[in-house]
Amino acid sequence: MKIRIALIRSAARRDTAKDGKRFFFDGQIQIMKIRAKIILTALPLIITPLLLAGLASYFSAANDIGRGAERFLSYKSAVLQRYAESQWALLVENNYAGRADMDEAAQKAVELYAQSIITSEPADMPATEKIFAVDATGAVVMGTSAVSLSGNEKEELLRLLGEENRGIMTAIIGGVERVFKAFYFPPFRWHVVTSEEKAVFYHDINSIKLQTAVITAASSVLAVALLILLSSMLTSPLSKLTRAMNAIITKGDMSGRVSVEYRDETGNLAGTFNMMITGLEHAYHEIKRHAFEAVLAQKKEQRIRQIFQKYVPKDLIDKFFASPESMLAGDNRDLPILFSDIRGFTTISESMRPDELVHSLNRYFSGQVDIIMNRNGIVDKYIGDAIMAFWGAPVKHEDDIMQSVLSGLDMIDALNGFNAKQREIGKPEFHVGIGINYGTVTVGNIGSERKMDYTVIGDTVNLASRLEGLTKVYHADMLVSESVYNALREQSGLPFHVRLLDTVAVKGKTKGVKIFAVKRNLTEKEARAWNSHNQGMKLYYSRSFAEAAARFRQTLALLPKDFNATALLERAEDYAQNPPPPDWDGVEVMKSK
Repeated sequence: MKIRIALIRSAARRDTAKDGKRFFFDGQIQIMKIRAKIILTALPLIITPLLLAGLASYFSAANDIGRGAERFLSYKSAVLQRYAESQWALLVENNYAGRADMDEAAQKAVELYAQSIITSEPADMPATEKIFAVDATGAVVMGTSAVSLSGNEKEELLRLLGEENRGIMTAIIGGVERVFKAFYFPPFRWHVVTSEEKAVFYHDINSIKLQTAVITAASSVLAVALLILLSSMLTSPLSKLTRAMNAIITKGDMSGRVSVEYRDETGNLAGTFNMMITGLEHAYHEIKRHAFEAVLAQKKEQRIRQIFQKYVPKDLIDKFFASPESMLAGDNRDLPILFSDIRGFTTISESMRPDELVHSLNRYFSGQVDIIMNRNGIVDKYIGDAIMAFWGAPVKHEDDIMQSVLSGLDMIDALNGFNAKQREIGKPEFHVGIGINYGTVTVGNIGSERKMDYTVIGDTVNLASRLEGLTKVYHADMLVSESVYNALREQSGLPFHVRLLDTVAVKGKTKGVKIFAVKRNLTEKEARAWNSHNQGMKLYYSRSFAEAAARFRQTLALLPKDFNATALLERAEDYAQNPPPPDWDGVEVMKSK
């Protein structure tokens, strides 16, 4: 009865005297005022971050893609220039320079090489990329395809080629606006131009701009709709109060509470009711806790089995059931640790609805976890979109290290099927980086009485996580540490290939550790390149920098775009000219990983 009276009083009309007249403010007028305040206050707070996030995402992606496209165009121009110089050097070395027929042959070779580096196009689509050369008059003397320059185009092109700035330039070429990179080759008196249509060059950036605008607009519309809905919900406190109290009374659920939304009669009523329910709930939870502990005591065997089924296969539980607690005691062991992380997950999550993202993640985790468990591994935990796993505890196997590496390779291979499904349903593909380390860790049940995890801790775990982060730095899908490599290199017939990439000291460490890339299958060309690279690394660490540089050049001749061979070639060439100090140990200190 008191509750009903309070509700009636809080909703009753109140009168106010003003200018000798009486004005009545009923519940409907008050609701409209509150709704307007909510919308006017919250709308800028929602829309502004959406706009800023959309702009930040666009500019970040556009800058990355633009820099990548410019670097690719500059790279092709530099490669062509080096090839032309090598052809001229051959003529000079053999005293053929100046002979018309030999000069023409060299020029033809440059033209053929330019055609070979043109980006492939579908058979039914015309090529948009053109590489050509002009002489001092602007006449086209070489080209991968027909290029016709008008008088004005020649004049403007020669003006740009004559400027000191030899960066990325833009001009009308053959009636089409093109982006190009050029260099002057004195022996032939050529200006060699590597170009791409501007619309094609900036296609990805324009697509990102449109996608960002659509996503931001859709998010803003959705936010406004949700805000309107939320404001409508917030402006009906009396009906909510009645429904919440009836639910607690009729269902007997002591966990329910009435929201104190306003500092008025309804707020006081809600606060008093919550105080009463709190005392009842405390007594209820005490009874439930004692009952729960009694059930656990009666079903101890079942509890132990349920715990260990999350760690090891069921057939191993029976073997250790006689003394299960001994398996959970803290212990120092040498174990392999694996970290796997989805690259660019923030970008992926922003492009998908929450339900779609959860569905894709569940499919991804299901396949990856099955691989780990099928190879006797333990999934320690999920860290956001990352997976941490280990082998050799509680049950140790002779091939734990091998199984950890094979698991990483299987996980990478399994992504092909996963991504095929993603493409089929029009969702973003996932790409991962995997790091594996082997060493001493502390393993056991760690936590509190209310929440414990069977897990591993120690520097070995930290280094495995760092290795996963370094996969992005070294453009590798999977990296393993020196300890993993040393444990496996004595075995014959390894089912994978290994390449030494560097010796690094990760953040917080001064001692270096060698890191290795691992692949299951290599083409004939890749196999020769990896062999040449590994030979170069031996020479590099023995301070034979010139010989090491030669090996890295051989690697790049086979794999021209190989990131690691390119980086090590630059280092070796620099050290050949500027030798490091006598105590140099080849360690590269990583600042951010």
